[in-house]
Amino acid sequence: MEHSLIDGTARLTRRRVLSGAGTLAAAGLLPRLASAQTAWPTKPIRFVVPFAPGGSSEIVARSTAAELGKTLGQSVFVDNKPGAAGNIAMSEVARAEDQHTVILGHIGTLAVNPYIFEKMPWKLSDFKPVSLLAKVPSLYVVHPDVPVRNLREFIAYAKSKPGKLSYGSAGNGSAGHLAFEFLKMSADIFMLHVPYRGTGPMLTDLMAGRLEASAVGAAAIIPFIKAGKVRCIATGSSQRLPQLPDVPTVAEQGFPGFEMTQWYGLIAPSNLAPDHLAKLSAETMKAVKAPDALARLHADAAEPIGDTPDQFAKFIASEQERWKKVIARAQIKPD
Repeated sequence: MEHSLIDGTARLTRRRVLSGAGTLAAAGLLPRLASAQTAWPTKPIRFVVPFAPGGSSEIVARSTAAELGKTLGQSVFVDNKPGAAGNIAMSEVARAEDQHTVILGHIGTLAVNPYIFEKMPWKLSDFKPVSLLAKVPSLYVVHPDVPVRNLREFIAYAKSKPGKLSYGSAGNGSAGHLAFEFLKMSADIFMLHVPYRGTGPMLTDLMAGRLEASAVGAAAIIPFIKAGKVRCIATGSSQRLPQLPDVPTVAEQGFPGFEMTQWYGLIAPSNLAPDHLAKLSAETMKAVKAPDALARLHADAAEPIGDTPDQFAKFIASEQERWKKVIARAQIKPD
């Protein structure tokens, strides 16, 4: 009897399932449900970069976009949207509802802006971390006319001219600004800061001799170093770079433990569907370590990372803790 009851229940259950499936199929819902789970992206993805063209952000973003376009089945195009230390672009993307807009997260926007702006038009909770893309060492450079060959000589030169030398950055709170303020604090020197609207305009003035020095991401500055348009006096990396084997690190030149790298990651609006986020994260982790991407990033001294959303979220939190102390001590304010 027990056996027959089980068989009868099983048959009844199968009939109900088949009947329900037939109803769903008749209503055309099964294909829709299946496609809702898998059909993404359905149009090109806009990858916003909150800075002007010409810096390390451009190199990392375009390398990642090129690889993602190969595997997602849709093109990924980079859209530079500078202004207000990245807040204009961050605010716009935070409100995007098309499920096809993402933005480049950065040390400045994610770890600095929350501590230098009293009010911001966006919150960290407006975004979901996708993946940390790459770290780029900051290189300390001077105009060729500055009479120094290394960091020790530069520090001595700066101390002999307190307040008379200037350095440029891509803007208040930018990675270059942080890097040079970190050096100033470590070496106890005083120099004037000149903020620009992007790395490109700043490099133009540095190479023209209107600035004495700067700290710039390796990817953006190495070509100009090799061309002799600027002189590198130290690298912020923990070890010497293969591209610049004769340039010692800051740590080697009297500051043990000193390390300064910029970092870039992919973040998305918080309304991005969980299955879309999972797919984007998985493909991004592959993209930054694809052979072509590795070749491009390594050529520019960038270190590919490609981690999970949870790992990236923890990294952002640790960087906020680190830099809020530097910001308070250097009294960094927005433009």
